[in-house]
Amino acid sequence: MEHFLSELITKYGYIGIFTALALGIVGLPVPDELLMTYVGYNVYLGRVSYPLAYISAILGAMTGITISYIIGAKLGLPFLKRFGPKIRITHEKIERTHNLFEKYGNILLFVGYFIPGVRHLTAYMAGISSLDFRKFMLYAYSGALVWGITFISLGHVLGEKWYLGREYIHRYGLYVLILCVIVAIGAVVYFNFKKPKATL
Repeated sequence: MEHFLSELITKYGYIGIFTALALGIVGLPVPDELLMTYVGYNVYLGRVSYPLAYISAILGAMTGITISYIIGAKLGLPFLKRFGPKIRITHEKIERTHNLFEKYGNILLFVGYFIPGVRHLTAYMAGISSLDFRKFMLYAYSGALVWGITFISLGHVLGEKWYLGREYIHRYGLYVLILCVIVAIGAVVYFNFKKPKATL
């Protein structure tokens, strides 16, 4: 796997990071978290720029999740159930994510990035439920920002032990999710209750 990730970054650079994450979010079998942690390791080595790597990763995630939303909105649940298994999106994952989305709603778009098997499906569910696109962008894009900086920074901090990133996330993932929920709630409260400035 490390050889594959190394080849991806060496040959295709930031475009490779962007494309891999876009396809991974749509649902193709790309190791998203492992890729971003490895990108952070390459930042540690000085092979790539942190800002450019982060921007490439975030734009890739945003592109992928937007494509998923559009597919869900235009083609609906029957399409996902029919063709999802071809890209390893099983009926069980679809039902699980559908139930979670019904229960937790928009907030799942934010925290779903940190839940394997769920982040690939939350945008489909948002599109299927006809969630307003502006609300979708608020939750999905802010989640991408936090998700990207978490894993790329983790790879950068761990350095030579970047491969332990997944283990750290599994160990402390609950705390990350709680933090994400707090941030998401704070963002919602801020945008919903922000008072417009008085005009002269």
